[in-house]
Amino acid sequence: MSTNNSRVNITKTEVLSDDWYTLNKVTFDFQKKDGTWETQSREAYDRGNGATLLLYSRVKQTVVLIRQFRLPTYVNGNPTGMLIESCAGLLDEDSPEVAIKREVEEETGFRLEQVRKIFDAYMSPGSVTEMIHFFVAEYTDGMRVSEGGGHASEQENIEVLEIPFAQALEMMNTGEIKDGKTIMLLQYASIHNLLRI
Repeated sequence: MSTNNSRVNITKTEVLSDDWYTLNKVTFDFQKKDGTWETQSREAYDRGNGATLLLYSRVKQTVVLIRQFRLPTYVNGNPTGMLIESCAGLLDEDSPEVAIKREVEEETGFRLEQVRKIFDAYMSPGSVTEMIHFFVAEYTDGMRVSEGGGHASEQENIEVLEIPFAQALEMMNTGEIKDGKTIMLLQYASIHNLLRI
């Protein structure tokens, strides 16, 4: 964890869980606006940084998304636990560009030469350290080298979806698409006229 802010002094870090990823309890002194110091503690879930990408086709006016089971959504009221998402994955010590190309090929079967970075975002800064790097890339049918679906060794059971862009936007409105990163990418595509509505 970064400790270069002069208003923050981390005094203790305790590992609460180190099973799937790492959950730390961090105790720190924080200097308030009036100059006084206050001791606080927070839990921070560290899973590393990630990348996500929207695959789109101007010719077909479609996007490629995936559907997979997400346990946290299931325990929070998603009746099937299935979530429609943009391709994404952890960097695993690779650069964001290398990581997202790898993830797209594993998950969708499309091999990309070019990707375009559009922005970075913290998705849940109150509890998760992860920063996600956002990308877009245009695809053609000729870029498909496999069926995708993810790695069985990673317990990924991914369904690949090719959806008309207008339908994907409507799926946001109806709540069929509820994933934050996917909504951000679809809105970016709409605002920047990557595809027609």
